[in-house]
Amino acid sequence: MNAPRKPARRRLDGVLLLDKPLGLSSNHALQAARRLYSAEKAGHTGTLDPLATGLLPLCFGEATKFSGELLNADKCYLATVQLGVTTDTADAEGAVLEHRPVSVTREQIELALAAFVGQIEQVPPMYSALKRDGKPLYEYARAGIEVERVARRVTIHQLHPVNGDAGLADGRFDFEVRCSKGTYVRTLAADIGERLGCGAHLAALRRTGIGTLDVAQAHTLAILEELTVEARDALLAPPDALLADLAEARLGAADSARLRHGQAVRWSAEEGARLRVYDSEQHFIGVCRQQADGWLQPQRLVAGA
Repeated sequence: MNAPRKPARRRLDGVLLLDKPLGLSSNHALQAARRLYSAEKAGHTGTLDPLATGLLPLCFGEATKFSGELLNADKCYLATVQLGVTTDTADAEGAVLEHRPVSVTREQIELALAAFVGQIEQVPPMYSALKRDGKPLYEYARAGIEVERVARRVTIHQLHPVNGDAGLADGRFDFEVRCSKGTYVRTLAADIGERLGCGAHLAALRRTGIGTLDVAQAHTLAILEELTVEARDALLAPPDALLADLAEARLGAADSARLRHGQAVRWSAEEGARLRVYDSEQHFIGVCRQQADGWLQPQRLVAGA
């Protein structure tokens, strides 16, 4: 008996805002979405830990050219902190290191969180993918080796509790945070616990925003599986959905044609500025950089634009 034939891969360009479920790695989520869409080419815009749920933008086709655009964007999270228990990974997946008594008030939590707003120094956790001598730190950690890590400066733009006194009876509380790239929310949770004097770990994490993108716009794999091909395709945002933070340039027909052939065109913008460029009919052409000599130099163009 012949094995069922795999559906043919198809050319598909766009961005899927996925609401990633708990326990699934970013790559497994990507492959599941790619199978649903039968997409030839797919990539994600940065990973989200299996422990975390929430917003995971996925790119298909020409949108993969811009998958790195969100790496530097601010991120928003809803986090649950378990006070009184520390773990070796600073999250719920790690081995428990210590239990401590908890006696904190909402006011103490608010004061502790306020102390972390602004630029702070974070020491990356041992259980992370950062590399030392070509090897991820988590490999050292699994071997019982702790290596020295240099503190990194990150920015916490907003940080506040969201559930009042609810949950404090069992030593838990939630906070919302908007932070710069490179912020480890589990390290933040552990540091908050130390400031409160009782220790803590990150019990749950949900990413709610990346740049201008919001999890309210996202779709779950379960919902996508129930849709027709046409309905699924209609949920894809265009490739330039990843570029909302860039200023826009709109070109005439002649300059659009030159740019599509990889030629620079005359433009006036701040030196070094990166622009998302469209033709006069609002067709997205790609991303360009403004040169000091007044030329707009193409960086990454959409094929067939």
